[in-house]
Amino acid sequence: MGTSMAKSTDVHITHVKTHTETIAYRTPMKFGGRVVTDVILFDVKIGVEASSGARSEGRGSMPLGNVWAWPSDELSAGQTLAAMEAFAQSYADIVQEYQGSGYPLEIARDLETSHAQVAEQVRREQGLAEPMPKLAQLVAASPFDAALHDAYARLWQQNAYDVLGAEWVNQDLSAYLNEDFQGEYLDRYTLRKPKSRMPLYHLVGALDPLTEADIVQRLDDGLPETLSEWILADGLTHLKIKLGGEDLDWDVARVVGVEQVALEAQARRGCTQWHYSLDFNEKCANVQYILDFLGKVGEQAPRALERVQYIEQPTHRDLRSHMENRMHEAAKIKPVVIDESLVDFESLLLSRELGYSGVALKACKGHSEALLMGAAAQKYGLFLCVQDLTCPGASFLHSASLSARIPGVAAIEGNARQYAPQGNERWRDVYPGMFQVSDGSLRTEVLNGQGLGFDWP
Repeated sequence: MGTSMAKSTDVHITHVKTHTETIAYRTPMKFGGRVVTDVILFDVKIGVEASSGARSEGRGSMPLGNVWAWPSDELSAGQTLAAMEAFAQSYADIVQEYQGSGYPLEIARDLETSHAQVAEQVRREQGLAEPMPKLAQLVAASPFDAALHDAYARLWQQNAYDVLGAEWVNQDLSAYLNEDFQGEYLDRYTLRKPKSRMPLYHLVGALDPLTEADIVQRLDDGLPETLSEWILADGLTHLKIKLGGEDLDWDVARVVGVEQVALEAQARRGCTQWHYSLDFNEKCANVQYILDFLGKVGEQAPRALERVQYIEQPTHRDLRSHMENRMHEAAKIKPVVIDESLVDFESLLLSRELGYSGVALKACKGHSEALLMGAAAQKYGLFLCVQDLTCPGASFLHSASLSARIPGVAAIEGNARQYAPQGNERWRDVYPGMFQVSDGSLRTEVLNGQGLGFDWP
């Protein structure tokens, strides 16, 4: 394991403050068979102090995405949301009382040992019929991790991606991953400057209208409403298509329908090259469904199949309980990435064994976790993407900064501009290049400030 030696740049936590905000969705979003209509943003401030007495404060923000992180047949969405919020509030006390000092990765690892205890406490207090999944715990804890990294970098007047080397970190990556990473640090797997521009993946939700005929009643709120209107307004080149995974004909028809709309709209723009990603939200029963799906799309819309960059988490998130779901054959056709399954290094290694060829990183699983899994993915030659939890405002910029700083990540997700635009309102004038899409892309070069790369308005 990596050696550890305290540094003068190590910090301890001085205070923790939390705040919640509810944002109503502009239109409902359907994925994984469930519909979401609003979001609770959980915001965190963390203060840190170095041995010199120097102090600073950092901030983190993340939606409590319970419908994604904790789909349950036993509990209502209201119950899982309340439990995740209770977890976050109780966790704030744990973080506040933490007496250790060190580098953010070390502190985050120490604090994570309390997750199961806090989750069990919430389960007992609320009389829940099932335990809180690890993924839900990670999401609820993630704004604290983000705030810690933000505070640490701000203390030293640095960008968080410039304090990842041996001169800052006490232990090499073998302490967090395995011996393959002996002598390596996260600076090897991240960029010192953000990519200047990155294309935006626009979400085509299962309920979203493709054409005028799909609209029952227009919102008339100034934003595009059909897929064609979105493509023309933002010059989109990347479309993420939500699929059901349970009705082969519907899923194939959806992709064919998107391709038809895109062909017409892109022709009007004079655009000849665009891309798709396909998200089944783990609803496919087995890999044969995916193979059949890809075969039929190839027959009915071969160009659409060519445009597919990757397939996201097609089967059940519990890999160990579904070892029969091996992705080798599907991954020969297109990269198949884990998303919901990726909760630690062990799950990444298991996914490789099961034939997955890529990973989806998410800021909502923790900044530390995303950096570590990004390093592991690069080491093992896996396809990489960064995905969004319909993150507005600061949480979106945090997610975008990961995309812009990890080599191999080709695009950004930013669903809030479609579904929760009011959460972006106070940020638009401060970072217009990140909230106004131009030629299908965003100006990620602006994410180069102190901390996580941006300041709160």
